[in-house]
Amino acid sequence: MDTKDLLKKVRKIEIKTRRLSDHIFGGEYHSTFKGKGMTFSEVRQYQIGDDVRTIDWNVTARYKEPYIKVFEEEREQTLMLMVDVSGSKFFGTNDVFKNEYVTEIAATLSFSANQNNDKIGLILFTDVIELYIPPKKGKTHILRIIRELLDFKPISKKTDIHFAFKFLSNVQKNKSIVFIISDFISPDYFKSLKISSSKHDITGIRIFDKGEESIPNLGLIQAIDSETGVVSTINTSSSRVRSSYKKQYLSNVKVFENNFKRSGAGIINCGIEESYVKKLLGYFKNRS
Repeated sequence: MDTKDLLKKVRKIEIKTRRLSDHIFGGEYHSTFKGKGMTFSEVRQYQIGDDVRTIDWNVTARYKEPYIKVFEEEREQTLMLMVDVSGSKFFGTNDVFKNEYVTEIAATLSFSANQNNDKIGLILFTDVIELYIPPKKGKTHILRIIRELLDFKPISKKTDIHFAFKFLSNVQKNKSIVFIISDFISPDYFKSLKISSSKHDITGIRIFDKGEESIPNLGLIQAIDSETGVVSTINTSSSRVRSSYKKQYLSNVKVFENNFKRSGAGIINCGIEESYVKKLLGYFKNRS
């Protein structure tokens, strides 16, 4: 993608996702992901309806009328985006390919976090860590994340979520809000997910295309594995082959959901023909 086209796409996604974060997601994000605690702000006169447990008795005795302590939420947190950039994410029967769809989700979450004064970091992974951008604040930083998501060229096409979670544990020592975006077709990662979930607030967003769920009857076809590059001849006219494929697909979905439920992590299933806005809002409202 040349620079001019890239900048146009970045601008288009910025306008769309900033509007969403400003008008829809900012408040939902804030209420879903609470701050680290409460810090003392000021003392003011007691008003009807105030919690009597917050009365400052020393100040009250001094001024001979009730005063209360006011506390504010310590808001600043860190949002870590972990995005699978392996070969399978470029599969799509829809005009909107997965990488653009993923970029919009990541941008919406980033602008929502930025609105709440949170830092945002990015990990792009395959079976290696392709790129790590340490957490920072600000619009310029978010625009860099959008550019990388749109135009990054990974070294590998394979996927290893276990390795990605190990890296997260090494670089992010303090508790963070973590969204991992992938199709979750990967070797076993439950142990590392469990460890990461004990420290961080993790949500898995499974991105899929309806065309992945089943194979249509097209006779003999040649299929290329997008992660390994292996070419296979498949007899799609065989009901047994189609049934086996669908069974394997549903098994992968079940493994993803079981892994995240057992780890106490959140789950969002998001097809690229669906509205990610509704999916994210529904998830935030269920949690808050």
